[in-house]
Amino acid sequence: MPKFFTARENISDTEIIINNEDVAHITRVLRLKEGDEITVCDGQGFDYTAEIKSIAPKAVLCEIKSKNQCAAEPNISVTLFQGIPKASKMDYIIQKTTELGICRIVPVMLDRCVSKIENAKAGEKKRERWQKIANEAAKQSRRGIVPEVCSPIRLDEALSIAAELDLCFSPYECEEDTRLRGILRTSSDAKTIGFIIGPEGGFDPSETEKIKSAGIPTVTLGRRILRTETAGEAVLAMIMYELGDING
Repeated sequence: MPKFFTARENISDTEIIINNEDVAHITRVLRLKEGDEITVCDGQGFDYTAEIKSIAPKAVLCEIKSKNQCAAEPNISVTLFQGIPKASKMDYIIQKTTELGICRIVPVMLDRCVSKIENAKAGEKKRERWQKIANEAAKQSRRGIVPEVCSPIRLDEALSIAAELDLCFSPYECEEDTRLRGILRTSSDAKTIGFIIGPEGGFDPSETEKIKSAGIPTVTLGRRILRTETAGEAVLAMIMYELGDING
């Protein structure tokens, strides 16, 4: 059954209005008609089975048949703090981590980032584009929420956000002793988790010290060095296996 998102304010006790870009997809691509059933998600974890009652050029009106909590959402909330890589790599990271169950993506401006953001206006323009990628990936993977893509921030701000989480760590190629598995298995009751991934050039040594000074442990991911666009999805898959829902 096709799945679409709409804003929570478009949902009443009995009806749903879809008035976004999905209208064209419903009418022109899928060629759905009155009487067809679809799944509509409110972006806050609930799915609605709904029957199309009427179709207008800019809106589709549906009648609610049932409401259920989305089974696709994990029981933990994971935040990725991602050192900003080149544009196409960030697109990939957002898409794949959304598919794997990320809750929030925080782009972080680090010293060795190849991609530079000159000002807040440029940062907001990028954020809007990245959010659209997350929206599409959430639809494709039948998520119950659309992950939030935040505006780009500096490391100090990221560490302040990380301090509010139950667990946060940072994969680091020079770490030899602390393993990710050990960190996760000693934090099995954590419900909010974050991890910090460096950009293409890795962390500057001063940044690593700042992360450690904030009480965030660095961990090794093994003997092989992962690219920045590989590390995020690999770590997220490990988290979901150990603490989330991939292992059933």
